[in-house]
Amino acid sequence: MRPKVDKDLLPMKAHYFFFNAGTAPVVPFMPTLAKQLGYSNVVVGTMYAILPVIGMLAKPLCGFIADRYQRHRSLFIAAEILTAVAFFAIMFTPAIPQQPPSVAFHCHAGEANFHFCTEDQCTLNELERDYEDKALACKLNCPTEAYMWDIICQNWNVTSSGLCPPANNTANIDISATFTNLLVERNETTNEGCAFFSVPHIKAEVNGHNATMYCPKDKPYFKAQCSMQCNDTYLDSKISNDPVISTKAAMGLYQFWWFFGMLIISWIGMAAVVSIGDAICFGILGERAHLYGKQRLYGSVGWGIFSILAGVLVDKMSNGVEKDYTIVFWMTAVLIGLDVVASMKLKHTQTHLSPNILKDVGQMFLSVRCLVFFVWCIFIGLGTALIWNFLFVHLESLGGCDATYMKTLQGFVMSIQCFCGELPFFFFSGWILKKIGHVNAMSMVLFGFGVRFILYSMLQDPWYVLPIELLNGVTFGLFYATMASYASIVAPPGTETTMQGLVGAIFEGVGVSVGSLIAGYLFDSIGGGHTFEIFGVAAFIAFIVHVCLQMYLQRHHSSSDTENGTVKYLAPTDAMHMLNDQEFLT
Repeated sequence: MRPKVDKDLLPMKAHYFFFNAGTAPVVPFMPTLAKQLGYSNVVVGTMYAILPVIGMLAKPLCGFIADRYQRHRSLFIAAEILTAVAFFAIMFTPAIPQQPPSVAFHCHAGEANFHFCTEDQCTLNELERDYEDKALACKLNCPTEAYMWDIICQNWNVTSSGLCPPANNTANIDISATFTNLLVERNETTNEGCAFFSVPHIKAEVNGHNATMYCPKDKPYFKAQCSMQCNDTYLDSKISNDPVISTKAAMGLYQFWWFFGMLIISWIGMAAVVSIGDAICFGILGERAHLYGKQRLYGSVGWGIFSILAGVLVDKMSNGVEKDYTIVFWMTAVLIGLDVVASMKLKHTQTHLSPNILKDVGQMFLSVRCLVFFVWCIFIGLGTALIWNFLFVHLESLGGCDATYMKTLQGFVMSIQCFCGELPFFFFSGWILKKIGHVNAMSMVLFGFGVRFILYSMLQDPWYVLPIELLNGVTFGLFYATMASYASIVAPPGTETTMQGLVGAIFEGVGVSVGSLIAGYLFDSIGGGHTFEIFGVAAFIAFIVHVCLQMYLQRHHSSSDTENGTVKYLAPTDAMHMLNDQEFLT
C-alpha cells in the first residue's frame, strides 16, 4: 500500500524546516559577531539578558492581536519577513573603530621592555609558542609628564642635543624598535600572567627630533603606558583591548543601536512566528494534536543541517583572525524567503472566537494546575539557559588551550542534539504523551535535566559529552512537545494563539532570562563543574516536588469528579488534570 500524505500538513512541515534552517545560520553566531564588532562581554551579556524579555512581551501581544483580529496567517507571514529583513540588515552594521593595543613600557636596571598582562592563559600560551624566537618591528606612542622628561634627559644617554629638553615638556614620545626575546611569567596565586618583550635599542622621535636612547643601570625606574602598532595583525588582535568596556559607553554609539535594534526586531519577529506558528499547527491538526511532534521535528532537521553547514562555510570563506559572516545572512534571507512561500500555502481558519480574550486567559492563573504548569515552564527555562549559553564554555574550559578540535566537537554536539535527540522524541512525542500523559512527561523532563546536569559536572574529557547529548531528546524534544500540546489543550476556545505566546513568554522571558543571569554568576564564582552540579541537584528536587504535588492534586480532585460523574480521559494519567482545567474555565 502506498503511504497516505496529508497535503494540508505539507506547508506546515515546510515552514518548520525552512524557518529553523533560516535562523540556524545566524542565531548561534550573533554573540561571536558582537565580540568581533568590538563589544565587550559585559555589553554582549546585557543584550542577551534583554532579548528574552523582549520575546516575553512580544509573544503574548502578537498572539492577542492574531486572536482578536483573526489575522493569523497575515501576521505570521509579516513576522517571517520582518525576521529575515532584520537579520539581513545586521550584515551592514559598522564596526566600532579599533583602538591600538595598550601596553606598559618599562626601563629599569639597564633593561627596557614592554609588556601586557592578562588572565587568559590560552593567549599567553599562543604568544609563547608563536613569538618566543621572533623579532617584531613595532612603534609605541607614549604620553609623558614633566617628571618623565627629567628622567629621560638626565639619565638615558640621549644622543640628540635638540631633543632634550623639549620645548613642550609633556610632548608624547614615539618609540620605534625591534622587540625580541619574549618571556612569559605567570602568577599561580592570582592566575594572571604577563608577556615581556625585550627592547635592546630605543629609537625615539619628539617634535621632529630623532635620537637613540639607552636604558641606564642604577637610575630611577621609568614606566609609561603606550599605544602600540606592530607589523603583525595577529599580535595586535591578541593583545588589543576591548574598545567598549561598559554598557553606558556602548549606548553612546550609533553602531551599537543599529546592531542591537536589528536584534530586537528580529527577536520580535521570531517570537511572533513561533507562537502563531504553533497555534496554526494545532488548528490544522484539530483532534490530531498528538501529531504535533511529527510536524515540529522538521524544524530540528533544518536547524541541524544548516547550523553545521553555516559554520563550515564561515571557516572556508574567512581569511585571518576575523570571520566573514556574509554567507550566513544570505542563507537566512533565501531560506526564510522559501518559508514565506510555503506559509502562503497554509490553510488555516479559526473556528472559535473568544469575546473577551484577556479575561479568558487571565482565568488560567486561577487554576492550580495551570499555575503548576507555568512554574514548570520557568524551571525548564532555567535549565535550558544553562545549556544554551554555557555548555560550550564549559567544554572549552575542559579542553584547555590546545584543543584545536573544539569547533569540530561542538559541531558534533549540535548534530547529536538535533538528529539523535530531538528528532526521534519529536517523532514519538504523540505516542509517549498518549502512553504516560502530559503530567508524567513533565516529571520525566525534570528528571532528565537532573541526570544531564550531574553528568556534565562529572566530565573530565570533553569528548565524553557526546553520549550525554542524547538526553536532549528528553530535555528539549519531549519538553517542547509537552509544553505546546498542554497549552493548546487547556486554552479556552478562541485564545489558542494567545496561550501559546503566554507559555513561550514564561519559558523564555522569565526562565531563560533569569537562568542566564544565575548561571553566569555561578560560572564566574565557582566554575562550570560546580554550577552544573547545583543545577542538577535543583532539578532532582524540582522533580520530587512536582511528582508529590501532582499526586496530591490528582487525589484531591478525583473524588469530586467521580461523585459528579465527569471523569473523562485524554491520557491514562492526564484524565482529571485536563478535564478539571477545562471545566473550571468554562
